Amino acid sequence: MQDSKTMLAMCEEQEEKFQFDHFSRADALAFGLKLHENAKKQPIPVAIEITVNGLVVFRYFPDGALPDSELWLQRKRRTVDLMQMSSLHFLAWLEGNGESLESRKLPADDYAAGGGGFPIRLRGTGVIGSICVSGMPDHMDDHQLVINTLAEFLA
Repeated sequence: MQDSKTMLAMCEEQEEKFQFDHFSRADALAFGLKLHENAKKQPIPVAIEITVNGLVVFRYFPDGALPDSELWLQRKRRTVDLMQMSSLHFLAWLEGNGESLESRKLPADDYAAGGGGFPIRLRGTGVIGSICVSGMPDHMDDHQLVINTLAEFLA
């Protein structure tokens, strides 16, 4: 795994790059379907959730997705909502500051510091929602799936 400074810089760059001019519920559907298409290329099922303004507007659990993915999606979403950054960014931020979920008084049952949650950020507005995935054995792969799909979608 990369060191926290490198990961922090990478996450900041990604969050700056992958912003939207607009993001509607129709955009959430189109993005969610694209994310699912990319997820199907993975060796295991990946659960997907997209929220806008606190409302779940896209959610899909393919056959074989584990039920605990629902809990991981919730944890990742709460982290993005609270910290206004990706859940991987939050992990790097915690490590860089010598902190943990516990030292921040954030229960691990409710929040996740690791890859798979990404903010939906509108230019000039801020974070309006989240894109979360769960299911890969390595949380870095969850993060990369979202990043790769954002790169394709925003190209």
